[in-house]
Parts: sequence; structure tokens; C-alpha cells
Amino acid sequence: MPRAVKGVLIECDPSIKAIILKIDKDSGHGYIVEDLDDETLVVKEPKLAELKLRLEKILEKTQMLEKDEESDPENPG
Repeated sequence: MPRAVKGVLIECDPSIKAIILKIDKDSGHGYIVEDLDDETLVVKEPKLAELKLRLEKILEKTQMLEKDEESDPENPG
């Protein structure tokens, strides 16, 4: 018998979507209900807050790495 899963529609940039897909894959596909197109996903509603937290942590790390590269005197580019 079919079961309904409560989900939230997420629209984001393709780069953010790629990160979310990786998070989902690494967690054993515990977040995404449906991958609709390049910028749209349906995420399990109970997992939304947890997914946001994991995404924010990854983005913070990425931004810290970019800042370190910009301030690196050996890499003036």
C-alpha cells in the first residue's frame, strides 16, 4: 500500500543543491523525498531543520577556507 511522506519544497541554486544531494547521499538518503529539477527538491519535513544545520556548517567551512586563501601571502591571486 502506498504511503505518503510529508515534504517541503526547496528551491535553491544548483551549487547548493549539489551540497544537499551529497549530504543526503552520505546520510543514507535520509533527507530527500524527490529530486525534481536542477533547482528544486522535496525534503522530508521532520528532517528540514537538521538538513539546514548541516548545510550551514558546510558553507561556514567553505567560507573560512576562501578567506584563508585570500589572506595567504604565498598565494597573491
